[in-house]
Amino acid sequence: MMGVVNVTPDSFSDGGRFLAPKEAVAHAEGLAGEGADVIDIGGESTRPHSAPVSSEVEWGRVEPVLRGLAGRVTVPLSIDTRHADVAARAVDAGADIINDIEGLRSEAMRRVVARTGAATVIMHMRGTPATMQDDVVYEDLRGEVTEWLARRIDAALAEGIGAERIVIDPGLGFGKSPEQSLELLVHAGEFRHLGYPVLVGASRKSFLGWATATDDPGDRREAGLAAAVIAGLQGVELVRTHDVAPTVRGLALVAAAHAGRRSRDG
Repeated sequence: MMGVVNVTPDSFSDGGRFLAPKEAVAHAEGLAGEGADVIDIGGESTRPHSAPVSSEVEWGRVEPVLRGLAGRVTVPLSIDTRHADVAARAVDAGADIINDIEGLRSEAMRRVVARTGAATVIMHMRGTPATMQDDVVYEDLRGEVTEWLARRIDAALAEGIGAERIVIDPGLGFGKSPEQSLELLVHAGEFRHLGYPVLVGASRKSFLGWATATDDPGDRREAGLAAAVIAGLQGVELVRTHDVAPTVRGLALVAAAHAGRRSRDG
């Protein structure tokens, strides 16, 4: 379970709520207490058509949160960034995981991951947040996402990043139509065939609003829980969510169902 802490004024889901470091630290501690296994901290909104921020602005937002959490939580910390210099600083400040929405396309980012020994999430996305929804045409959606992830994994391994440190993410909502995001969710377990743990992040995203006719991200909680259960039933290893406590409870049922099936099957 990866709990989300957005330290941004313009996140699509909770922009501005946790911009103050004290509030962000308290929120992260709360998520850990609710059962988050990882805390993912981001200082740049990557919603569709969002404007980029400089590395210095991003670092100014996340640094006090990372340092404020030092010694206060025992779960690993993840930095959600596409900037290599921010990633490097974050690891120095206590981050254990680099969650790169650009999928380690940057040689500089691959070098940071290799040098620091951090774990990493390689996510599929076309273009940048500002442009990613301009091209959502795929001849074979799942095949193309799989091939792209495989190439990025090969590049990571060639840079010296250990296979045991890699997690992959099909990138729901990033350069995909609502229908395509739903298809990737329903088939998320297929990506496990690449041989790496899979992370799925559906929480509060617009494709859930499309499916449930809800414009307000705050009204997508039930859909997000359903998405987490769909992912869990397929054996996905990590779920990224804003709503940790109810998602923990929902996935506990999935785990119990799996255990019951194994017991009956002998």
